[in-house]
Amino acid sequence: MTEKTLREPSISITPEKYQTLTQQYTPKPTIVKNVVRAFIVGGIICSIGQLFINLFISLGLERVEAATAATATMIFLGALLTGLGIYDEIGKFGGAGSIVPVTGFANSIVAPAMEFRREGYVMGVGAKLFTVAGPVLVYGITASILVGFAYFLLR
Repeated sequence: MTEKTLREPSISITPEKYQTLTQQYTPKPTIVKNVVRAFIVGGIICSIGQLFINLFISLGLERVEAATAATATMIFLGALLTGLGIYDEIGKFGGAGSIVPVTGFANSIVAPAMEFRREGYVMGVGAKLFTVAGPVLVYGITASILVGFAYFLLR
């Protein structure tokens, strides 16, 4: 384009008027509503986890074994609900309340895999399954080794 074909902007706005318009159209913060929703959703997820712990204890498992079984069950449920598209709706409503529990970790692992399932089971699901889990596992294992080594030296 040549400079002759460009026209001058027809909008003249002062910085004060721009600030007024920005404040007028900026959505109001909903911090209290978001905190309450996160608290409710996170509390419900944790209460369900506690119910599983109590169930496994009543079936004869020791407390530590019951907690491990309940964690595995919650991870399974989080992955299943993500695959069915339900966990996304829970996340939209509950925000951080759905991310913080272990079910949020299951969601963060399964969601990328579900997004790329059209590329096949190996290059799609398999490769994308560890986009989040890979760094978490690497840093988690590294941190546990360092803490164990420090414990060994300080003991």
